[in-house]
Amino acid sequence: MLLGALVGARRNGPLSLIHFDGHSDFRHPGNYDASQIMSGVAGMDLALATGRGEPFLTQWPDIEGPLVQDDHVIQIGERESHDADFVWPDIASTAITQIDIFDFQKIGVAAVSAKIQALLSSHSGAGFWVHFDVDVLDQTIMPAVDCPGSPGLSSADMVSLLNPLVSDRRCLGMTVSIYDPEKDPDGECAKTLVALLGQLAYRESAGRLAQSRN
Repeated sequence: MLLGALVGARRNGPLSLIHFDGHSDFRHPGNYDASQIMSGVAGMDLALATGRGEPFLTQWPDIEGPLVQDDHVIQIGERESHDADFVWPDIASTAITQIDIFDFQKIGVAAVSAKIQALLSSHSGAGFWVHFDVDVLDQTIMPAVDCPGSPGLSSADMVSLLNPLVSDRRCLGMTVSIYDPEKDPDGECAKTLVALLGQLAYRESAGRLAQSRN
């Protein structure tokens, strides 16, 4: 889903990506053996978006280079990078800006928002896309995902971070992904997500801001 959205957005010109996800989704042939391990695109979307992976998912008609350059990306909320068996450590050697959940807890919402704005300001001529994988939320809030975990962001954190983004004229859209209704039999997680999104002050002039839910 993210790749298709970025292909469309990228055709408008250079693009930045604000990637909220409890995982960096940076699996690619450089850090795993495809002949030994089966993997899905859901664990690869950031790697593919930055040009790492099979050509049929990294080379796009009428687009030169990757969908997003490394230094145009900020990844927020990764919670596994401190584990001894973390499988995608090579992301740390890229120009991708990373704020894992532990750094987030240390510096707080205002500082993280300032870092996002600093990245966007450094590429002021580019539009940007927001990716909100709901497993970035703490599992006590959002267990209805494939890989829930703690620690994670709160709903209030997400509203504070997303509001200045979705109201920005440079925002080309937002993908909201990975909610699993089969893991939400009473619908409470769906209500939580809808309530969160309902607090966002989308730019009224929009038409440009598209939300996609999975």
